[in-house]
Amino acid sequence: ETVLQTASPGLISLGKKKSLPMMPDSPAGDGGNLDPVCGMTVQPETAAGSHVHESQTYYFCSPGCLAKFRDDPTFYLTPSAQRAPRVVTAPPGSKVEYICPMDPEVLATEPGACPICGMALEPKIVTLEDGPNPELVDMTRRLWVSLGPALVVMMLAMTDMIPTLRMVNGPASNWIQLLLATPVVLWGGWPFFERAWISIVQRAPNMFTLIGLGTGASYLYSVVATLAPDLLPASFHAHDGSIPVYFEAAAVITVLVLLGQVLELRARGQTTSAMKALLRLAPKTARRVEANGQETDVPVDQVRVGDRLRVRPGERVPVDGVVFEGATAVDESMVTGESLPVEKVPGAPVTAGTINGAGSILFRAERVGRDTLLARIVQMVSDAQRSRAPIQRIADRVAGYFVPAVVAVSIVTSVAWAVWGPEPKLAYALVNAVAVLIIACPCALGLATPMSIMVGTGRGATAGVLIRKAEALEVLGKVDTLVFDKTGTLTEGKPKLVSIRFVPPWGDAEVLRLAASLERRSEHPVAAAVIAGAEQRALAPGVVKDFRSITGYGVTGMVDEHTVAVGTSALLREQVHVTDP
Repeated sequence: ETVLQTASPGLISLGKKKSLPMMPDSPAGDGGNLDPVCGMTVQPETAAGSHVHESQTYYFCSPGCLAKFRDDPTFYLTPSAQRAPRVVTAPPGSKVEYICPMDPEVLATEPGACPICGMALEPKIVTLEDGPNPELVDMTRRLWVSLGPALVVMMLAMTDMIPTLRMVNGPASNWIQLLLATPVVLWGGWPFFERAWISIVQRAPNMFTLIGLGTGASYLYSVVATLAPDLLPASFHAHDGSIPVYFEAAAVITVLVLLGQVLELRARGQTTSAMKALLRLAPKTARRVEANGQETDVPVDQVRVGDRLRVRPGERVPVDGVVFEGATAVDESMVTGESLPVEKVPGAPVTAGTINGAGSILFRAERVGRDTLLARIVQMVSDAQRSRAPIQRIADRVAGYFVPAVVAVSIVTSVAWAVWGPEPKLAYALVNAVAVLIIACPCALGLATPMSIMVGTGRGATAGVLIRKAEALEVLGKVDTLVFDKTGTLTEGKPKLVSIRFVPPWGDAEVLRLAASLERRSEHPVAAAVIAGAEQRALAPGVVKDFRSITGYGVTGMVDEHTVAVGTSALLREQVHVTDP
């Protein structure tokens, strides 16, 4: 019972028949089966929890959503368009520009980290003016600066196990590692410590909690072992009296996490390329016609509703509007998917980003800026990237318990090695506790689902498929039948001459030669198909006189002293006598 539905011509929305999730603006869905926090459809028998508010029972996909709703039910029962942001780090009255891809209620005026999940914030609205991601630039700089010192520290630490790498031993090696590892951990890894601290303060443990605890513990212990070894008990000393240090663990882990952040930010940046490609369809300037008839090119962001604009042949329509003078054919395939141009006469609507044909038109601007259909399509794709798939319910549940469980296992590991491990017991206890924290870090748990949604919706937009909800991506995996109600959109987009039907005494070659001769004066896609068919049959064109193009109907003229009309049935009935079969 899963089908492809067309919300409007050419815009395909994927969903489940008769069970599409309601929009967040109506949180108290049918029977209370809609999570009012994230908007996901929830079945009562599989819900993570429920809460009764004002005699209405609400069901939730995860404990996190339940906790958020309990804290402030009024906020989540208010339509999204009327909500005030829950977490705003900006001063009052400042413009909010950045949003968390996993927690859309987290807003800020500058790039940074989400206080809930720790992921880097991204621009709320994609624009062509967006420069390089400052978060990516910062992480990349930290990675390259930290990479060299971390490699040297690792080589120094490996000298005991790999004699060929033996460089410096004993306390001197520890001091060199301290000098090299300190900028890597404290400067290169500083963003991770900040996010770890915020996660503790917000009581929202995440992967940065484990990274901060692991690298911080190994680095601080190593600093004490280097600067004040007498402070450590004998159980930390090796058989030769030395105290092992773990600068390489803290430095290398910091570099690896920096690499992961760079790769993640690059991947997320690439997902916006599809939306920017859509935005580039709209021209940057528009030709405005003033009251005195003078025409001036102005930036498209200066166009206002009611302005009169001219679109010349071959230009793109700058904003949405209605034609009031002239006639033409407009290529609207980027919106409708239909390959054939649509005839436009006074009173017909035009859409930003579509391509004008051979005619010149004047139209009145009706929707500009973010209100145009093209801008709304881009926003819809952006919203879909931040929506949550049902599978994320499992990830949310696991994440809610995973980090505390890892910390608990780390503590148990430390105690076990301290009691039953070989000498130096406490040193082994520390290194194995840190290993549990780092190895069990749920990096993929927090990134896999949102990254797959972002990539899927971005690639879909590039292919012309707009996905309205992340749930559709998951449902699509179970689809075995696709049902389409259109035909023109499922073609190559290039008309081709397939067959000719003629009435004796005319032959197919003569009919095609006359038609192609006339169509050579036309720029219509069908005309190109007729001309190509004649060229394939090596038919020589005739002499054309009195050519006339009638927008929306066809063309007429004289070809080798024959009156020829090529076009719609209405044109043929007007030009020649047609007998119905």
